[in-house]
This record gives sequence, C-alpha cells and structure tokens, in this order.
Amino acid sequence: MSPIAEILIAVLLVIGGIFILVGSWGLARLPSLMTRLHGPTKATTLGVGGCLIASMIYFPASGGALSAHELLITIFLFLTAPISANMIAKAHLHRQGHGIDPNPSDDIIEGLPTPPSSSDWATFRGAESSRDD
Repeated sequence: MSPIAEILIAVLLVIGGIFILVGSWGLARLPSLMTRLHGPTKATTLGVGGCLIASMIYFPASGGALSAHELLITIFLFLTAPISANMIAKAHLHRQGHGIDPNPSDDIIEGLPTPPSSSDWATFRGAESSRDD
C-alpha cells in the first residue's frame, strides 16, 4: 500500500473518531432532547461517514476488490439521519405544544412561542384539521 493511501486512511479514521467522540459526548451531556439531537445527527453521522470512506479507500489500496457497500451505507446514513432527527423534533414540539410532554430543560414550560406569521407551527396543522372532523 502506498504511503499516501495510508496517511489518507489514518487521517480519515482519526477525524471520524473525533467526530464520533464529540457526537457521543453531546448525546450524553446536553440537557434537552432538542439539543441532544445534534450529537448523533450531525457529528456522529460525519464520524461514521469518515470511517466508512476510510474503509472504501483501504480495501482497494491493499489489493482487495472494490466494494460499493461502504458507499451505499454512507449515502443511506447521510439521507436517513436528518430525516429521523426532523421527525423526532416534530414529535417533541407536538407533545410540548399540547402539554403532553413539558420538559423544563427546554425552557418551554407554558408551551411554544407564537409563530412568526399568522399561521400555526407546521407540526400542528394536521392535528388541528383532524380534530375538526
């Protein structure tokens, strides 16, 4: 294996490991659900992506066959992490907006602030129309 490939793989693994460590630390230490979402969806996703890209470089550089599995896993991870974080955040806002799940660490004890326009928050539109039926 060439020294350039070894250096690139090592750099990707170290940077990926740092991102994973920071994301895991954020998940464990941040106070509320909305702030805890940033750890696994942003930092940890980048860390795992860096490790998978290092794996994509390692196997062909060491004489193995080129495999698209790591690339497909990376793409799937980068596509699904933000979508799942959005769904979790919407569910959390919906529960707080209806007083089902007040979380004092979010500083939203009496409910959500008023939206900037005359409409309601996006997560409540479907709930409002289904209650009217």
